[in-house]
Amino acid sequence: MKKLIVALIIFFPPCLFAQPPRGEKLEALKIGFLTQRLDLTPDEAKNFWPVYNQFQDELEKVRKQRRETFRNPRENFDDMSDSELEKMVDAEIIQRQNELDIFKKYHPQFKQVLPIRKVARLYKTEEDFKRKLLEMIRERKGERR
Repeated sequence: MKKLIVALIIFFPPCLFAQPPRGEKLEALKIGFLTQRLDLTPDEAKNFWPVYNQFQDELEKVRKQRRETFRNPRENFDDMSDSELEKMVDAEIIQRQNELDIFKKYHPQFKQVLPIRKVARLYKTEEDFKRKLLEMIRERKGERR
């Protein structure tokens, strides 16, 4: 499986990197990025991906709920009442705590399927991937101007 993913990364057309990927393209890029950076052995990959996929599914549920909650927030806080602001801020804190709870739940599981160095590298690699996506978005916006 690792060879297949590495092959996909090598043969991905450069144009995929010219714009922010969506859906399956994004998922394929992320899998390839993580696989390459984590340098998973076949046994590690077999044990890691099911746990990681569950982790991502739970995070996505929380993030989807967050997007729905804050879909149409007023942009001007000055126009909101104190009670509306308090509800909005409290909901944001709860959403962040929910995400943290998921990380706390899966951290021990990651440590069971990967050496601690790879667990640390996982968290760093996820941040690197986010940064890479932001760069792609900025580049795309720059091309539009």
